[in-house]
Amino acid sequence: MLIKLLYRFHFINSIMTINMKLFKKILLSATVFGVMASGTAQAAGKIVIDGSTTVGPIAKAFADHYTKTSGVQVTVSESGSGNGAKSLINKTCDIATMSRPMKDNELAAAKSKGVNPVEHIVALDGLSIVVHPSNRVNALTKAQIRGIYMGKYTNWSQVGGPNSAIVIIQRESNSGTADSFKELVMGKENPISKRAETQSSNGAIKSRVASTPAAISYIGLGFVDSSVKSVLVDGVDADVKTVKNGTYPVHRALFMYTNGQPTGAVKQFIDLPKTADGKRIISETGFVNYY
Repeated sequence: MLIKLLYRFHFINSIMTINMKLFKKILLSATVFGVMASGTAQAAGKIVIDGSTTVGPIAKAFADHYTKTSGVQVTVSESGSGNGAKSLINKTCDIATMSRPMKDNELAAAKSKGVNPVEHIVALDGLSIVVHPSNRVNALTKAQIRGIYMGKYTNWSQVGGPNSAIVIIQRESNSGTADSFKELVMGKENPISKRAETQSSNGAIKSRVASTPAAISYIGLGFVDSSVKSVLVDGVDADVKTVKNGTYPVHRALFMYTNGQPTGAVKQFIDLPKTADGKRIISETGFVNYY
């Protein structure tokens, strides 16, 4: 009797061991399938974002909110729109933030690497033309701004300001904000003067203008504060209403790009601008809701 009981115990234990091994294999297969189906970021419990310094404040605020509500870790880098596009093309980020649409050469490079960039509008922005608060110039036409950046006007007295040489400040070539300024203000045929000084971010430009009485530059609407003065452009002030209705002449959309249609955690993140919390965050960061 004892021998039979021992034999039965050994048999049941063997069956359980086999079933446990089979269960582990099934679980591993399901995990691998989940990684393939939902994307690297979601499988790792992490979303990686890279790109625009203009979209940066929105992306960071979204990241804080999403991590708190979902537990998914979100990292945000601000290397510029051009580098954001490169990161998506090279598959080193899940979301590329950009303050301009992807260019044809970027789309072609993506296609050559099997990447399918899908555009998502996050918010709207007014490209604010800013000067030092002490500058008595309160308004400029788009033609005057273009003339300043071309080097046609070199002294503030030529456009109604003080008798001082204009300090022109621009963004670096990799900046989506620089591309937007060239498209919306300069036009294709009008080069920016070689006298222009270059800064690497909206924050750096704001600091430079705030400390330089004769400076002029451009920054995203969400970066404007009392340290600089935003001038009217063609008689229109940059604010939520004029950017939303398109009457402010230097307005644009802000973007996030994904490789294909997003799913899982990335989709939830991308859809934040459509939610009440997302809209509140966009307004709090000083930008304009698109949805």
